[in-house]
Amino acid sequence: MSIVDNRKATHDYFIEDRYEAGLVLEGWEVKAIRAGHVQIRESYVIVRDGEIWIVGMHISPLPTASTHIHPNATRTRKLLLKGSEISKLIGQVEQRGYTMVPLNLHYKGGRIKLDFGLGKGKKLHDKRDTARDKDWEREKERVMKHDTRNKHDA
Repeated sequence: MSIVDNRKATHDYFIEDRYEAGLVLEGWEVKAIRAGHVQIRESYVIVRDGEIWIVGMHISPLPTASTHIHPNATRTRKLLLKGSEISKLIGQVEQRGYTMVPLNLHYKGGRIKLDFGLGKGKKLHDKRDTARDKDWEREKERVMKHDTRNKHDA
């Protein structure tokens, strides 16, 4: 079940490969995410010291958060992956110039997981091409739907 999607990711990047990772979260963060107080649009995934981290994921603390905890809404959080996946990702990012982009946050088996993609940034003309293709597909669907209605009317 999806919690939040990053729809901007497929607009800005060609996503070539997808990965699923667990997150290291504090208790107040889990409660806030379950309440829907999370945003991943401006976040990105980085490699630091041989580990994978998500930067800029904003989790708004609930007003009922404990008084002895000082929540940091945008702290850098560690992603949990297998060692082989981490080494493969590090190679892709450092040698081939890929970017790791958060795609969505979801539940799997009661745990919160992050899907992120390995992608290359789109140039402005690529974004225009994508928009043109989408418009053409929509127009084709509309015409096909219109044609089938006319056949039934005859």
